[in-house]
Amino acid sequence: MQFMIIAYDGKDQDALARRMSVRPRHLENITSVKERGRVICAGGITDSTGSPVGSFLIMEFDTREMLDEYLASEPYVTGNVWKDIKIETCNVVIMNDEIVGK
Repeated sequence: MQFMIIAYDGKDQDALARRMSVRPRHLENITSVKERGRVICAGGITDSTGSPVGSFLIMEFDTREMLDEYLASEPYVTGNVWKDIKIETCNVVIMNDEIVGK
């Protein structure tokens, strides 16, 4: 099952500094999750100046509970970076110019 996660950072004055301090742990973790075949694509959400304000991920897990387990240990969650997380199921149809879904 594929999930689209849109996660917005906090809006307080320390939000960017918090994100940057947690980022190395987040990148290490997401690399590990990717190696297990869970990450389809991921990246940052930016404001009009290019400053990061959140993240987007498309991930694959067998169940929503497995996704929730991942999120419970995600450094941007445990590090109090992501404050507003939206999750939808999705179906990736085209990836890298190739039709991969239905």
